[in-house]
Amino acid sequence: MRLGIAGFHIESASFLPLVSTRSDFEATTVRSDALMQAYDATNTVPGGFIRAGRQSGATLVPLTYSYLGALGPVSDDAVVHFSSEIARKAAAANLDALLLHLHGASWAPSYPDVERFFLSRIREEIGAAVPIVLALDYHANIDAATLEHVDACFAYHESPHTDMGETGMRAAQCAVTIIETGMRPAVAVSKPGLMVPSIFSATALRPLADIIRMARAMEQRSSVYLDISILAGFSYADSPNTGFSVVVVGDMAQEAAQDIADSLSGEISSRKEVLYRPETVWTVDEAVALAKREAGRNGKPWVLLEHADRSNDSSYLLAELVDSDAQNVAIPMLWDSKAAEAAHKSGVGAVIDLTIGAWSSPKAGPRRSYRCEVLSSGPKTYKISGEMLTGTHVDLGMTAVVRIGGVTVSLVSAFAFGVDEDAFTVFGQNPRDYDIIILRSKTHFRQVYEALSEKIVIVDTPDYGPADLLKIPYVQIDRDTVYPFNASER
Repeated sequence: MRLGIAGFHIESASFLPLVSTRSDFEATTVRSDALMQAYDATNTVPGGFIRAGRQSGATLVPLTYSYLGALGPVSDDAVVHFSSEIARKAAAANLDALLLHLHGASWAPSYPDVERFFLSRIREEIGAAVPIVLALDYHANIDAATLEHVDACFAYHESPHTDMGETGMRAAQCAVTIIETGMRPAVAVSKPGLMVPSIFSATALRPLADIIRMARAMEQRSSVYLDISILAGFSYADSPNTGFSVVVVGDMAQEAAQDIADSLSGEISSRKEVLYRPETVWTVDEAVALAKREAGRNGKPWVLLEHADRSNDSSYLLAELVDSDAQNVAIPMLWDSKAAEAAHKSGVGAVIDLTIGAWSSPKAGPRRSYRCEVLSSGPKTYKISGEMLTGTHVDLGMTAVVRIGGVTVSLVSAFAFGVDEDAFTVFGQNPRDYDIIILRSKTHFRQVYEALSEKIVIVDTPDYGPADLLKIPYVQIDRDTVYPFNASER
């Protein structure tokens, strides 16, 4: 039994001006044995493919795997190149099944549904007989057309995505069952017509958590094979299928699978208003004033979440905190390679003027110079210790830790959100030593910082990922069928 492993991963905020090119993907791409070495024993989708494949006794055939995180659009050239490479290699590998990992919210100028193009291109090359089993991110934007060429589809159950490896295993185990028993599962998709800001897609938030529990209960009660994925979608990709979806894979008639998908989709649709805004959102000045007044009283830090930042370089909170003379504040993993290099060149102990942040676009905040004391600097690499992407290698490039009054900023040269304690420990820091912490994650920070912090304050800014989706100039969204655009009060 020969199982191919391949993937192409990026979450694209369509309106970001920075485009990820073929060369950007090439820098992260691993092929053949290097794929196995990079992802073996990691909590990732390919890690789960490998683990379940070995348990089944299959021969694993690593092809090509490219991974970028949450960034902007993809160049058309990258889409064409990597889809063609995977398709050619899969066709030449004499596979019994292909295990494929795609994010589900890639976006390119000529390909609003990049995943559909990938799947169509691969199916065209390998033919109808070889099963394609797909693993997706929980924030994938898909519809039935996206999955036209797959034999089964699985998405993360959790956000924060602590079950990436488990999702890869679910997919691989299904592929093995298809090969060994001839099962041809039904694949059903239903769209409830809802988009939510990413900050409110965490699976522990109610009422979303209640609906997800319904799905798990349905699986447990089923007398036949049944797997249900509830996907929140990624609202910052401007595609016709952006938004929530339900995917059902089951050893049953297509009509029965569709009934399950439609039932859960109806539950989502019936609660769309509260799913869209289950928590309070604060302005920058409101959040800073509140944190300065209340944070630090109970010995645990407050987290201010600058969630609209899609490039990890927003400066709205930095500027407000410095201007208001806030004390004992930490801003980890701010992406600014020029500032990091300048600080490193000046040396530890130097007091210099640095222009920090807001370099990716005018929407990223005020582009300002600050008087900084350099506390440390140098290149940094590490392996992720948190529950998400556990064991994955991270290269931050040149880094520097600087102090601006009462605000300590760690500058990095590679895109990396602070979602676990690694954001502090790699610099010899402890997040518990601060009264206020600024994070830019959407949901993944919750795995660590809900317990670590006293309070989480969601801060909205005019960046590319706002909590108010009505502010985004979508072109491809069907405003008549998707909430919040079709809200009755409008």
